[in-house]
Amino acid sequence: MSHRIGIDVGGTNVKIALVSDKGKIVYSNSIPTRAEMGYEHTVNSMKEAIRDLLKETKLESKNIEGMGFGFPGQIDCQKGIVRLAPNIPGWVNVPIAEIMEKEFNIPTRVDNDVRTAALGELNYGAGVGCQNLVCITVGTGIGSGLVINGKLVRGASNAAGELGHIKLNMQGGPLCGCGDRGCLEAYASGPSIVALAEEYIRGGKSTKYRELANPEITPYIVAVAAKEGDPVAKQIFRIMGEYIGIGLTSVVNLLNPEKIIIGGGVADAGDILFDPIRETIQKRAMTIQKEAVTIVPAQLGNTAGVIGASLLINS
Repeated sequence: MSHRIGIDVGGTNVKIALVSDKGKIVYSNSIPTRAEMGYEHTVNSMKEAIRDLLKETKLESKNIEGMGFGFPGQIDCQKGIVRLAPNIPGWVNVPIAEIMEKEFNIPTRVDNDVRTAALGELNYGAGVGCQNLVCITVGTGIGSGLVINGKLVRGASNAAGELGHIKLNMQGGPLCGCGDRGCLEAYASGPSIVALAEEYIRGGKSTKYRELANPEITPYIVAVAAKEGDPVAKQIFRIMGEYIGIGLTSVVNLLNPEKIIIGGGVADAGDILFDPIRETIQKRAMTIQKEAVTIVPAQLGNTAGVIGASLLINS
């Protein structure tokens, strides 16, 4: 049985896993990213964690088929370089594949974390059997991985899939983290939910999530309130779902996918978010395209990133 190592690098934690050729996690661990310590600290911590993995599983580098990293940000997949990871300060033009290959003599690949999640879902999750799918994550931002004719789409500059920056407003709109205005991500993401929830409170609305806030309002708290029947919280998720549905309507019309797989922290809200997304696509997308697509939750959860990263060596 061949094994691969998958590593999912986030702003808070780094997940590391040994994955079998059947997509099963044989061993897993998590370490703090400690971005404030500089990228060298994180790299050294990851090296140590990989050594621990090999020691705990009694494997040597020669037993590992390949190693893959998923990073949030802009990646040069061909050269194995993290160009920019906005949420992890200091990660600018870091040749992580070269560093790790030199250390472990294991073939190493790097890609965007949402693309790795899409690869995981395609092979072992909600996308099994699909040739054309879109995998999106809705959390602090909105990212996506695209699969066309069974292959990951990376684009001319390895930057394809910025679904969160589809424009919903021609004249202004809320400011997005990318510096532009009117992006989908600025209308419908975790921070957008919190902003709208606070706006309703300032407008004098009586809400359950205000009672649940401890001390701050979070997307999770708004989702709990919505599931408990709070009308204001339900309305917030309906608005968010409509925005996401509008953005995805453009994707459905353009790419004609069989499935749209939705994951991420905000997507954990379930049908209170999925129902308005589905309704909006059914109302707004072109007939042939909308009849072909289903909108489903991600299946692999927090393991999609490491499983997908482990598959990069063959993608």
